[in-house]
Amino acid sequence: MKKKNIFREYIEAFAFAIIAALILRAFVIQAFRIPTGSMKDTLLVGDFLLVNKFIYGAKTPDRIAFTDIKLPSFRFPALKQPKRGDIIVFKYPGDEKLDYIKRCVALSGDTLEVQQGVVILNGKPYEELEFQKKEFDAEEGIYTNYYNVTTSEGKKYVIRRYAGISPRSRYHGPIVVPEGYLFMMGDNRDNSADSRSWGFMPKENIVGEALVIYWSWDKHQPLWKILSKIRWGRIFNVIQ
Repeated sequence: MKKKNIFREYIEAFAFAIIAALILRAFVIQAFRIPTGSMKDTLLVGDFLLVNKFIYGAKTPDRIAFTDIKLPSFRFPALKQPKRGDIIVFKYPGDEKLDYIKRCVALSGDTLEVQQGVVILNGKPYEELEFQKKEFDAEEGIYTNYYNVTTSEGKKYVIRRYAGISPRSRYHGPIVVPEGYLFMMGDNRDNSADSRSWGFMPKENIVGEALVIYWSWDKHQPLWKILSKIRWGRIFNVIQ
């Protein structure tokens, strides 16, 4: 009888742990993997992130897992509203089964224009760009310029643009961001499918704010070179 009770205690503890983990994943913290280079070098392919889901107001599940069957859902009160410069995970408006991650550059009501790759908000330059370096990107097969960005609100980060060419994506607008929407862009400015191509992002699609890189490895390195495959310097980096 005693053994049965111990076995039952283990089962109950395991079930409780699973339920707690599912609740945390649904409403507090969720892990995500970066599959593309649209946010290079802020986020690299092979980075694994923790995303804060409650900061903008966690949302209850809106569909049955692995199906297209929708469920009624609601969003909990937010601790803060999205700000320009925040890196946000969201459901891609073109297919809500896909999660995207981009940087917010404009809020509802902003008039946005992109001229020669520089974001202009409400008639004034939003970004001040300082050239940092030029490097060859072997993955994309092109030389890339790196720029330190300082926004008019004091936010600092780094973006990339291709060297020697000026793609159409460096020109956009002017447009007004509608109420209830955000304008999102990738830090890899000339190689990012973002609001310049698929339009505004509904706030309702927000999943959470990117917090920290908890693991990172280079997919181009073979597994037997495990020590060089792991990007040790990126682990536990806070995402800016």
